[in-house]
Order: sequence, then C-alpha cells, then structure tokens
Amino acid sequence: MVASLSAPNSAIADPCATPGSVCFVGLGNLPVLAREYADRRAGGAELQQTLLARALARRRWRVSMVVADYGQPDGQVWDGIRTYKAYRPDEGIPVMRFVHPRWTKLHAAMGRADADIYYTSCAGAHLAQAALFARRRGRRLVFRIASDTDCDPRALLVRYRRDRMLYRWGLARTDLVLAQTPSQRSALAGHFGRNSRVVASLLETCGRCPPLSARDIGALWVGNLRPLKRPHLFLDAAERLPRLAFHMIGGPMPGAERLFEQTRLRAAALPNVTFHGFVPQHEVGSWFERARVFVSTSQIEGFPNTYLQAWSRGTPVVAFLDPLRLLSESHLGALVGSAQELQSAIEMLVGDPLEWEGASARGRRYIEQRGEETELESAYVEALSDLLRGSPAAGHRE
Repeated sequence: MVASLSAPNSAIADPCATPGSVCFVGLGNLPVLAREYADRRAGGAELQQTLLARALARRRWRVSMVVADYGQPDGQVWDGIRTYKAYRPDEGIPVMRFVHPRWTKLHAAMGRADADIYYTSCAGAHLAQAALFARRRGRRLVFRIASDTDCDPRALLVRYRRDRMLYRWGLARTDLVLAQTPSQRSALAGHFGRNSRVVASLLETCGRCPPLSARDIGALWVGNLRPLKRPHLFLDAAERLPRLAFHMIGGPMPGAERLFEQTRLRAAALPNVTFHGFVPQHEVGSWFERARVFVSTSQIEGFPNTYLQAWSRGTPVVAFLDPLRLLSESHLGALVGSAQELQSAIEMLVGDPLEWEGASARGRRYIEQRGEETELESAYVEALSDLLRGSPAAGHRE
C-alpha cells in the first residue's frame, strides 16, 4: 500500500462544499495554453493536461500550472489558469542542474501554487520530485499515463537509470493513477503492482468534416519526430504512391535532431511530399480537415490524440496500433502490419469513395457516441473529488 498521509490537511477543501484546487505540473504546457508561446514544441500529454485544466476552471475549480520559464511573468493567468514558472529549459550546468535549478525551482513553483492536488503526466524523475513535495506538504498527487511505455519498465522512454529508479519510486507513492485504456491498467498492475482508474482522453473542439472531393491532401502524418514514430514508413509509402499528395507535420525532439534532418531531406527529394516541420497545436486541426486519411506509423502509443482529431473531422485512420480495437473491429479506418499493407490501405481508402465514406461516417459516429465532452470531463471531476474525500475508489497500490 502507498504510505498514507501523516495527518489530515486543513488546506484540502471539502469537495462536497466547493470545488478544490489542482495544479498541473507540466513544463511543456504553456505552448498549448497560450498562443503567444505556440512556437515551442508540445505533445499529446500537454494537450490533455491543458484541456482538463480549462474544463476544471470552467467548473470553478482553482486551477494552476507549473510550466517552463519562457520569460513570461510569474503568476500570469490564461483562461482562468494561473501559471507559475519553474526554470528555463536550458538553465543550469549539466549534471548539477538536476538538483539546482531544476528540482529546487520546481518545488518552489509548486509551493507558490499551493494546491490541494498536483497532477502530472509522462514517466520520468519529475514524478518522484512531485511525490516528495506532496508527501511533505500533505497534498494529493495524480499521475496520468501518457503512453503504453509508462506501464512497462523495459519500454520506458527515460534516458538515465537514475531517472527510471526515481520514476518507480514516485509511482509507488502516487495517490491516484489514471490510465487511458484497460490494457494500460492491466500492464501497470502486472509490471508495477499499481492499480489505476481508466478515464477517456478529452477532445478539443471538433472541426469541419468536408466530403472526400473537397480534400486536397491524400495522406497526412502528424507527430513529434522520434525513432519510435517511424516516419520513414510514411515516406516509403509516398515513394510508392507518386500520384498521391503526402503531407508531414512534426518538429524535432531533443536527442533526435539527426532523424528530423534526415526526414526533412528525404521528404524534400520526393515531389509528392510536403514537409511542414513544426506546426502549433492550435493550427493542426485544419490539416486533418483537408486530409483523406491520417496515417500513424508509430510502434507504440497510448490512445493517440491524433486519432480523435482525425475521427472528429471524418478522417479515417490508417495505423499499426489499434487501441480498443477501433480499427480492426469498428472499422474506423484500417489496421496494418507491414509497409505493403500500409500502401494498400491508403490506396483503398483514398481510391474507393464508398469505402472512404463508410469509414468517415463511422469515425464521426464514434466521436458522437463517446458522449458529450462535459460527460467525459465529469469522469475526471469524480476521480479528483473521490481523491479529496479519501475514497478507496481513487486507486492505490495493489
């Protein structure tokens, strides 16, 4: 069992009387929250944290964020969310900066937020740092699984052994773990002995759903360029389908700059490929509206935000991964297992209007059947409120 808090904390609000307060610890969140900083990289975890933060702010929770220092004023508010800056991404001397400024400034920002609940995502040493802060202050900590890799110690996308050990330590001391899918819940229990609560990913505002004839992009690829995303498979398909327009969106990841440059140069050599590089999160939706299919070549994910972004705009998904079996059983696109199958699936969906219209309609229907977004938000509110009340349903170590 996770060690219980030493004593009830008077700072923790009664959720039955008024909403509580929550601080999202996400150093990369600001580019999603504030458009004036949108020229910096952000991914799915940052999008999900920001969508939930906005939803809670609308419900009168006191919401804050600990974010990176990009030169913005400390305490600035966007969409009812007060932000506290920790440290600059490049601040400090390598090795030494792990403790100062990173650890010290992170804790200082969390202290200024003074929240009932701290909420973070993605495997890494920061989970231990947040857990230590929460235990010392008698506050609650929530960790949301961002990828299937977070659930398996052999697959962790964490570079240093030290940080992998700190992640395991922090995970054992987190009050509530939220998973995206039942398979993540099972993997987390099997590998780490942790129970978790499954809550569906939130969706940003749906866009337009143009007909096939109005879409000028044959196949679209969106993702941060890192090896596990396997962008070369998309370019392989583009090379074999020269009459189809392929578009790529994705910025470089730290440590994967060489892959970014290789992908950019290869895309430039293919006349039917347009490489856009980094595109701000709030601009990506319009590209899904123009695409006939969205292609995901990733070898591991959680429940990708890009799938939801595609289906909400009537864009079928062609992918190697099938969370909840929505491709293989619900036919919201096509599940593939090889480069040849990828090429064939793209050709089939783009070239057969009836197949495309069926997959497009099923994708839109799936989004509609997920329920109103307010209902999905309520699942998070319930989980956080249970945590404040100390309900066993919140989830503990098995």
